Amino acid sequence: MPVPLFELNLQNKANHNALLAAFERVVEHGQFILGPEVAAFEGDLIRRVGVGNAIGVSSGTDALLLSLMALDVGPGDEVLCPSFTFFATAGCISRLGAEPVFVDVLADSFNLDVADAATKVSGRTKVIMPVHLYGQAADMDGVLELARTHKLKVVEDCAQALGAKWKGQEVGSMGDFGAFSFFPTKNLGGFGDGGVLLTNDDDLAEKARVLRVHGSKPKYFHKTVGGNFRLDALQAALLGVKLGNLEQLLGQRRGNATQYLERLEAESRLKDNVILPSEGPDCWHTWNQFTIRVPGGRRDDLREFLQEKGIASEIYYPLSLHQQECFKNLTKRSCPVSEQLSGECLSLPIYPELTLDMLDEVVSAIVGFF
Repeated sequence: MPVPLFELNLQNKANHNALLAAFERVVEHGQFILGPEVAAFEGDLIRRVGVGNAIGVSSGTDALLLSLMALDVGPGDEVLCPSFTFFATAGCISRLGAEPVFVDVLADSFNLDVADAATKVSGRTKVIMPVHLYGQAADMDGVLELARTHKLKVVEDCAQALGAKWKGQEVGSMGDFGAFSFFPTKNLGGFGDGGVLLTNDDDLAEKARVLRVHGSKPKYFHKTVGGNFRLDALQAALLGVKLGNLEQLLGQRRGNATQYLERLEAESRLKDNVILPSEGPDCWHTWNQFTIRVPGGRRDDLREFLQEKGIASEIYYPLSLHQQECFKNLTKRSCPVSEQLSGECLSLPIYPELTLDMLDEVVSAIVGFF
């Protein structure tokens, strides 16, 4: 039985009529840039996450970039970020002329190691950027304490983690900014690129809103240089429909994770061959990815074996950021756990519509490989 990594059409077909109605509403009134749909969607997120401000933007990457611009990050500044994450985290830092300082991660959570971050703070450090990788919150108590100690700003990279919680508080509501992505495969997936920036600081929110429209306020008068970071009205309208189903979608992801863990833990032959992911005691995991570790250099062989059986998987990420060629001229930072994970991690299908039969197919194939 073929098992795709994602199946977006099933989720969208379930909302077919409501999505069409939202589309037609925007087409009818013709206000495609910002407008009532964007404002309504921002309001829904404010109420859902429990935060003071939401600024809809053009992508998760632009959410990160805009947050750093609003915090005046630039040449001479350093920003602490994990080495084991998607490229945009560090790429946005470099684009502003600042230096990403790569921090190692914890092998059990895949998230930023606060103890390692503490050793890499310098007089030039301005921001710490934890990533809630794969849908699980980083250690926000540790991050916020480190930030207080060194007077750092905090940008939460929540691209994969809408709905995730740390000690009952939703990610994106604890730092100076929370940056989210609505890429189609995320917990709340749109119909193209889109993102949002959340903050409790009204002054930072206003600054981000101005920067979102080329630094213009009022129109055509520019005190600063911003960018075109606006969320499309059509995207906001469609995302607003799906936001109402988010709890159900996250529940399905968590249910699939439970099934994987129960089935894989029950297979004795996997004990020394597969390291399973876990949910931290202070976390409420949204399982944007279900990522196993395959030690002993067999990860790529397992992936090829699954592919031959029609089972999709993905490697997030085959090379840590401190190893990327574009960062070769930066100060060398030791991140041994990140390097280890890059050779071991394999993400399995866990989208909400995954059936138990399909999940069993994946488990059986993994057991058959070993």
